[in-house]
Amino acid sequence: MPLKIFEHLVVGDLACNCYIVGDDVSKQAILIDPGDEPERILEVLGRHELQLTAIVATHAHFDHVLAAEAIRAATGAPFYLHREDIAVLDWLPVSMKLFMGVEGPPPPEVDRQLDDGDELVAGGLKLAVIHTPGHSPGSISLLAQDEAVFSGDTLFADSIGRTDLPGGDYEAIIASIRTRLFGLGDLPVYPGHGPSTSTDREKLTNPFAGLGS
Repeated sequence: MPLKIFEHLVVGDLACNCYIVGDDVSKQAILIDPGDEPERILEVLGRHELQLTAIVATHAHFDHVLAAEAIRAATGAPFYLHREDIAVLDWLPVSMKLFMGVEGPPPPEVDRQLDDGDELVAGGLKLAVIHTPGHSPGSISLLAQDEAVFSGDTLFADSIGRTDLPGGDYEAIIASIRTRLFGLGDLPVYPGHGPSTSTDREKLTNPFAGLGS
């Protein structure tokens, strides 16, 4: 089992789940959804003596990317985002003003634009990129070698990501969940907010995307 979740942090005013995952042998790691509090994230990386190989956002909403540039500068690790969310990322300063009443920082620099089927690697761990649009056009989920899936704001325990923001699409998010995530088999699901769940549980009980809904 190469997947090691070194730490799960809840960061920022909107309580984003930030995951530091990797390979316990190589001590290489991937940072998923650096939503805020870069000093806290960097402290964890240092405490575990991790080499960061990638910083990835499951989508470009500000609560998932605010710490990306500071960590990118401190570690030299590249920042990854799906190509269809670049326009959403450019909206960061305006969206923070609208939703939080404060001026947002400039968007982080994207080193590589991701596509469906791409792979991120940290030692023996490989995260496969699954394009799961709906919450945003470029929302992705990350599959950890049939051990778990990090679903971002696509699938939550008993809920789904909101689709009333610019670029949101309700039909697309339901299709992403039912055709992409539910097709993975029974796996733990680590979402962008709230508690973990599993694909089988959500198939049965999710009131929005469950197969009985």
